[in-house]
Amino acid sequence: MSALELPADARELSPRTGYTRDHWEAAADGLLRAAWRWASPRGALLDLPGRPSASGVRSDGLEGYARTFLAAAFRVAGAGGKDPHGRLERYAAGLAAGTATPGRDDAESWPAIRDIHVHGQPMVESASVALGLRLTRPWLWDLLEPDVQDRAEQWLRGALRHVPAPNNWYLFPYTVAGFLESVGRGDSETTRARERAEYLLDTWYRGEGWYADGDGRAFDHYNGWALHLYPVLDAHLADDKDRLARLGARLREHLDSFGLMFGADGAPLHFGRSLTYRFAAGSAVALGALTGHTPLSPGSSRRLISGCLRHFLDRGAVDSNGLLSLGWYGPHEATLQPYSGPASPYWASKAFVSLLAPAGHPLWTAPEEPAPSETADRVLALPGPGLLIHSTRADGIVRLHNHGSDHVRPHEGESAAQDDPHYGRFAYSTRTGPTARANVADNHVSVEVAGVGSVRRRIRPLGAGHVGDWGWAASWHLPVFVSGPPMVPGLRVESVTVARGPYELRVHRVVGAPPGARVTQSGWATEPGDSLASVLRPLYGWSAEDTVCAPQGTAFARSSVLVPRLTGPADGTSVYVSLAALIGEPTPAAAAQDTVSGVRVADGTVEVRWTDDGSLTRVRFEPLSVERIDGSKQT
Repeated sequence: MSALELPADARELSPRTGYTRDHWEAAADGLLRAAWRWASPRGALLDLPGRPSASGVRSDGLEGYARTFLAAAFRVAGAGGKDPHGRLERYAAGLAAGTATPGRDDAESWPAIRDIHVHGQPMVESASVALGLRLTRPWLWDLLEPDVQDRAEQWLRGALRHVPAPNNWYLFPYTVAGFLESVGRGDSETTRARERAEYLLDTWYRGEGWYADGDGRAFDHYNGWALHLYPVLDAHLADDKDRLARLGARLREHLDSFGLMFGADGAPLHFGRSLTYRFAAGSAVALGALTGHTPLSPGSSRRLISGCLRHFLDRGAVDSNGLLSLGWYGPHEATLQPYSGPASPYWASKAFVSLLAPAGHPLWTAPEEPAPSETADRVLALPGPGLLIHSTRADGIVRLHNHGSDHVRPHEGESAAQDDPHYGRFAYSTRTGPTARANVADNHVSVEVAGVGSVRRRIRPLGAGHVGDWGWAASWHLPVFVSGPPMVPGLRVESVTVARGPYELRVHRVVGAPPGARVTQSGWATEPGDSLASVLRPLYGWSAEDTVCAPQGTAFARSSVLVPRLTGPADGTSVYVSLAALIGEPTPAAAAQDTVSGVRVADGTVEVRWTDDGSLTRVRFEPLSVERIDGSKQT
């Protein structure tokens, strides 16, 4: 049950979620009403309660203003300027107060925008302020006194004159520059900011609709809520048809795969950083529907975005004060990053880009249709980012097998101290979250040397492909150790995942293991008594199996979770094969015992025979190839 006051369900138009445009407006109104209870006297800072971010409480207060302003801007602009609650007047007053004396230590002044390494968080917030002003220009900016406009411009220009983080942050000065140009305040400085961001965006594009978040291999939700959102929305607002056609084509291709990343219960994949932004995951889907650059029907698009919004509102994302908490459902420390502050969850405001589609738009008038994960079992390989998406219609679960996304920048070494459970694990889903760093790792392969286990940091993709109802992805990594020597010379792990039905064939080859080493592999983390079943069946190379407890739980389970685990000896080159599955009702987990009828390993080749149709999966490591012997082949 949501803590917000929403209209009654409208099941005739929205049989799957019950939500309509009225529900979205009510959700925005409720979130804004609650957040403004914590405003400073003149409204420049919204100092929400909770743990401060690494940037400090003043920056957090600006974050509260900026991120809620974005929600208000989408709400008012989508209503054609109607503002029955008088919110824009308050945001105008806050803008005037915050920019009067930037950097001063008083009750209202905004922090100055500086370089990323000098508390650079205000640069992030400048984009929300600029986009909010652009969306509401006739009802806010155009009514400001000239001196307030000038002060606001000078504060915003700090984003153009300082160094962003080497990733999606370059889109913040890009967005600021877009606003300044839209109000006749563009110059060579705004041109440079936009050209630089556009150049970088093109270099980060990896194909299939996916951008890396910077020069490395970070592929996550920032694709939707930043790397597509800012430039596509900018082109849409500018009515730049050529730029919109080029960027929109990428968005369309992105939604071909990303649309499959929501479970039947509305949940997005729990994968990557900043997951406390929650239903912002649906913003790219809404943007595609708004601009027409989407492969999804209007009914399917609304089912995804409304399902995602309702998923969190029904599961405690909004606390008793009406505020979005720092976490996933409710508060959850392990989901957060040091930059997360009390107002950080309000980047979820980006989902309200949906309200720019007016009431008569097909996004709101078409009957809801099933989500892609509800139509059939799907396996989709994405060689560019190195991901394998794997969904099953019977239980509505979507799984992501990660053979290409990490959070290690090109200039960084591989340090086990920086192990990130939201990138380093081999698999993620819409029903489970990774276990915390201090607990046993789920969906992980570790080489233990002298009793010290390894982590996976930089991921090197080896390929991915799919045919019909099966697919595969592969990668290799260098095991990194938290104590003792950080790496073992010559040691590497090569890994292949083959998805078929609800099952995952997991094949690993460990090369260069020293005498006395041991290999462990873990499966999906599930809560005792849950309807989910986590299967991990040894097929080759394993000598023992057990189940271990992760007492810190996950974002989905506040109490302890159980993790199945396999162990086996390692010396030199060894191969390990297992069958894993995350299964929800009504598929019986016991069926996994009879899924595979035979396994053969010889000369660097693994062959697995499937019981149901007698087909054979063959994995060769030198050179890598994966094939299905029944007329369909992938290499």
